[in-house]
Amino acid sequence: MKKWMGLALTSVMLLSILAGCSSNNDKNGAVSSPGASSPAAEGSSPNEENGKPVELTFWGDWGGEGQKQFETMVDAFNKSQDKIRVKYVLQQDMITKFLTAATSGGSPDIMFWDRWRTNLYAPKNVLHPIDEYMERDGISTSDYYDEALKELSHGGKLYGLPLTVDARALFYNKKLFAEANLQPPTTWEELATAAKKLTKWNGNKLEVAGFSFADAGLFNMYFQQAGGQMLNAANDATDFNNDKGLSVLNLWDRMLNQDKVYKLGFEQGLGEGQDAFVTGKLAMQYTGPWMLSTYKKYGKDLEFGIVPPPVGPNGDKGSVMGGFGLVIGEGSKHKEEAWQFVKWWLANKENYLMWSKMSLNIPGYKPALDDPFFKDDPAWKPFLDTLEFAKIRPQHPGYSVMEGDGLVPNLQLFLEGKQDAAATLKKAQEQGDRLLKDNAETK
Repeated sequence: MKKWMGLALTSVMLLSILAGCSSNNDKNGAVSSPGASSPAAEGSSPNEENGKPVELTFWGDWGGEGQKQFETMVDAFNKSQDKIRVKYVLQQDMITKFLTAATSGGSPDIMFWDRWRTNLYAPKNVLHPIDEYMERDGISTSDYYDEALKELSHGGKLYGLPLTVDARALFYNKKLFAEANLQPPTTWEELATAAKKLTKWNGNKLEVAGFSFADAGLFNMYFQQAGGQMLNAANDATDFNNDKGLSVLNLWDRMLNQDKVYKLGFEQGLGEGQDAFVTGKLAMQYTGPWMLSTYKKYGKDLEFGIVPPPVGPNGDKGSVMGGFGLVIGEGSKHKEEAWQFVKWWLANKENYLMWSKMSLNIPGYKPALDDPFFKDDPAWKPFLDTLEFAKIRPQHPGYSVMEGDGLVPNLQLFLEGKQDAAATLKKAQEQGDRLLKDNAETK
């Protein structure tokens, strides 16, 4: 979905895919010491061991620019006090290594954490809850997006704080819209109508796609817009094989097969290093804030706008919130010190802003959003508006397996014209329910 122009663009793109964000080297932002915003625990053990600072390991799987950004934050923390020293350690295949370390009696102290994993791994007792730290230090959960905290919770316990939040919004090409005398769509009907009008074919060759259907995994977002929820009220079975699910696939069928606003593989057919949106060959697409700096940097002639996702037939809104957090390993021998680092970074406005401005990630800490960097740049507003109604993935240990191995493959067959809508939903339900059952939490 995210192709880049030239070798330099390709290498930066790799980070965008891995990180879910874009980045630059702006390192502005004040740094305060843990003591300024984080009172030491009463009765806790001294931070120093034998007169030396306590050493903590911070695992993450971001390399490249992401690694530099993490190391900048680590260095700032280390310089802010002399009791704790943190070291960032890049780990490929991080989760496998983490589980191996945790079961053998060892563990990193802090981890960079894709939040959806919490429901998978908290039951294994490898993560340390932070509720007591939060209460002791007077940190309010109301300062964070509730959906992000839900994704870091399991069994009534909170296991980390959000580092980033994101949600997809609709990017559109302003020049193409002006030429077609169109306004940004706000409903499904307007989306379909605009996409059809913006599409340009030259015989059998698609020259400009009105809209992209490159990612079947966005079904959840459309399904929310149709008024649906992916799992039933008991949270133990799928709930998309119904009229709401059918309305999503009917929209896709209309736009893809009747109006022919897109051709599967269109982006890949443009050649290596060619981004369809940057080059003006794609009029609209759903993507996230991680692409902002990319389009601004490489789309020199690209004039784009962003709006929240159009609503469904009955006015329902929908988008999926994602993002990362920081968690503490249950096997850490220095949980208090690890918490001091997490708190310094994610419960302090100035330090959080330092990270957000440098990495160009939307803060999960709401007080940071009052900064002019976010308030005065109109590019952020559609995402902030979308985050107000975006929902996280359902909190079932087997949901990601159900979606990846049961739902999406069937949706792909539908997009390829190899399976009709009714069969797609029926097979996805049958396979999905089995995967949910097979991957349910065992006590």
